[in-house]
Amino acid sequence: MRKSLWKLAVVGAVHAAPGACAADQASYDELKAELQQAMKTIQDLQARMTALEQQKATAPAAAAVAVPAAAAWAPVVSVGTRAEDGVPDPDKARVEFYGQAMIDTIYDFKRMNPDWQATLRPSQIPIVCPGSPGCGKDGTTVFSVRQSSLGFKSFIPTSLGLVKTDLSFDLFATNGGTQVHWLNAWAELGMYGAGQTYSNFMDIDVFPNIIDYWGPSGMVFVRNPQLRLTPYSKDGLTAAFSLEAPNSAIDTGRITRVDPALGAGITGWNRAPDVVASLRMDGDWGHVRAAAIVRQVGFQNTISFNSEPSGSKTGYGLNLSGTYSVFGKDQLSAQVVGGQAIASYMNDGGVDLAPGANLQAETVGSLGWLVYYNHAWSEKWSSAIGYSEHRQNNTAGQLATAFHKGSYSSVNLLYAASRSILLGGEFIWGRLENKFGLSADDYRLQFSTKVTF
Repeated sequence: MRKSLWKLAVVGAVHAAPGACAADQASYDELKAELQQAMKTIQDLQARMTALEQQKATAPAAAAVAVPAAAAWAPVVSVGTRAEDGVPDPDKARVEFYGQAMIDTIYDFKRMNPDWQATLRPSQIPIVCPGSPGCGKDGTTVFSVRQSSLGFKSFIPTSLGLVKTDLSFDLFATNGGTQVHWLNAWAELGMYGAGQTYSNFMDIDVFPNIIDYWGPSGMVFVRNPQLRLTPYSKDGLTAAFSLEAPNSAIDTGRITRVDPALGAGITGWNRAPDVVASLRMDGDWGHVRAAAIVRQVGFQNTISFNSEPSGSKTGYGLNLSGTYSVFGKDQLSAQVVGGQAIASYMNDGGVDLAPGANLQAETVGSLGWLVYYNHAWSEKWSSAIGYSEHRQNNTAGQLATAFHKGSYSSVNLLYAASRSILLGGEFIWGRLENKFGLSADDYRLQFSTKVTF
């Protein structure tokens, strides 16, 4: 193209000179046409370069939007949750994790069994000192992360329906330290459930809005291995039945003084599962729930040749509970439970079996109750105040030091700094009274920081 331009310039000069011939006009016209073609080619190249530069400028912006969007929705994948081929709603297969990081700062004005100093259990307050765990000087500072927890839920589409599981633990050891303490190991498919979760005899929804770990002494509270059937759940009405792991809490009482070897050898003997039935009704006003239990509690002598003496008694109980909406977001929680040989299901204190006047085994009666009021001061501030009690009808064969009554009360002020951050302070009081009538109190201040995820 550059060569054609030079030719055009030379021919133009010759054409302009005097005496130029007609042949030169033909050469000039030919070169002029080549020049026009070259100029068109240049214009096409410039247009293509402009288009390429525009594409280069817009490409990085598109990539920057696409990459973070894909990363933000990256799923949690578990091989075990993969949906079976051909099942409906395969996109429901997923794993969720949840938990909390929590620290409790406690000042105990009195004394508590050191193994339980991170919470207030009335049954662990020392009465007779020296000789009881926890005797010593008043006043103790405790820092604890034992309420921190971690859990995993999975949802697995199968040809039989959606299988749901829940596996969780906290760090609350019963020896005063921290260790993995399993809470739930539960799976359910439709109306069927199996594993460990809250007992069908208890109502977790009446647990008040408090930061103390153990909570009301008179509440039914136990996470129990079980098989559960929920044949009806519709229009706010739910009926459930369960077979649950049995346990016998035994007090050998005066037997230990009459025959120390025999007293040391007597342990629980559980031949049949506990049977529980419950009925619950939910509404805009709250809920009410009734649960009944029948159980066999037994004992045996593990150090005699024929395991005698041995025997069993029938235990039973009825638990009535509910929550009620009061003013605005305020809520009243209440529960009353009574029965024979049900202490294994109570939150704190008592036994199922104890010797009577003739040192024969008898079931021990329990009566427990709680009333708590949860008040919302604002969107971020709330309080809970209430009282709870567990009382036992002691048998004639129990010692004077046997548990008779555990009382518990608390009041707090909680601040929800955000949806996942909770700060709060709580005053907690407890009292233990034994069969002889002696009693001791404990009271403490607790400040907690909880971050949930």
